[in-house]
Amino acid sequence: MRFHGYFRSSSSYRCRIACNLKGVEYDFVSVHLTRDGGEQKGAGYKALNPQGLVPAFELDGGEVLTQSPAILEWLDETCPEPKLLPDDPVERAHVRAFCAVIACEIHPLQNLRVLQYLRGEYGQDQEGVEAWCQRWIGDGLAACEALLAKRPAQKFCFGDTPGMADVYLVPQVFSAARFKVDLGGMPNLRRIAEACNDLPAFAEAHPSQQPDAE
Repeated sequence: MRFHGYFRSSSSYRCRIACNLKGVEYDFVSVHLTRDGGEQKGAGYKALNPQGLVPAFELDGGEVLTQSPAILEWLDETCPEPKLLPDDPVERAHVRAFCAVIACEIHPLQNLRVLQYLRGEYGQDQEGVEAWCQRWIGDGLAACEALLAKRPAQKFCFGDTPGMADVYLVPQVFSAARFKVDLGGMPNLRRIAEACNDLPAFAEAHPSQQPDAE
């Protein structure tokens, strides 16, 4: 399997964590999102993934998987141990809802192409871009904190072992730090992210540990 990604991409980061948790090996192919206008926009990569986004998983036999939620569910179905989603359908729905806050409500608004548009079309400087990110990342993570606060405290988001929600949370907390989002009022998220980052599967997936890190 060939994993096309970028060290700082949150979606790629999620997939790295999941692969590490499940012991899935891959050949990494760096797709630099800013060099020469963005390698993801080139004809070669667009032939692989017409959306021009990372990650993309190129499987033996030629199939290509895109969009990290689909890739993560595929990983959980084809490499079932350890499970990332719970067996109980109600708990599974709660986990998916938590993940959707990050994948559907937060991440699209901090995506590189959105931030580039803010700079190019609206003339926002770094301070303006950070203010945008602080608003939307902060609001979304506050909702995640509130969802967890309704539940009994556990070591990880939805149990005593890391699962899909933690796979989504840790890259988002990394992005929050990048954009100087105040997580002071989110003790559950900070505690869980710290517990995750103590595990090799998460630590080795960190952007700073990737071969294309800058």
